[in-house]
Amino acid sequence: MASGLNKMAARVLTCLFTTDSGSLTASELAQRLQVSPASISKAITFLEGQSLVRRERDERRRDRYVVDDELFYQATIASARANDQLVETARQGVALLGPQTPAAARLENIARFLDFISESIIRAAEQAREVLHNRPEAAAAQLSPDQDQPGVALTRVPGQSGQAASRS
Repeated sequence: MASGLNKMAARVLTCLFTTDSGSLTASELAQRLQVSPASISKAITFLEGQSLVRRERDERRRDRYVVDDELFYQATIASARANDQLVETARQGVALLGPQTPAAARLENIARFLDFISESIIRAAEQAREVLHNRPEAAAAQLSPDQDQPGVALTRVPGQSGQAASRS
């Protein structure tokens, strides 16, 4: 299982995130990044496959590549649901090997682990979804001087300015 972005995909995603509109055409991306259109095409194909960008048509019928707040939520949900196939495969292995074998026990533990992780990620994404739609000014206004995150107070360690000892 691979994770992370290759260098070009990371550059394209960063370019899109740092535009005010969150949207650029392939030619605009190629020009800004000073790379070939083929490099952009390959990176976009990968990013779309990961649900990190989406394609829209503009008024001139050109493809525009868009990033917005909802995409991170969608990508997180898609990633968690991708584990469902691994869970199913592991459970099929349990049935094939027989539930009393050590290998089947290992596969069942993998299935239960992935099931738990997926459910936890989906639950957390649902709970945190509103964070993606809050404007930074509103979030900053909710912070008190002793908080680094809304609703999460941090205990400061004496003599260690700015370091959190524990969350309360």
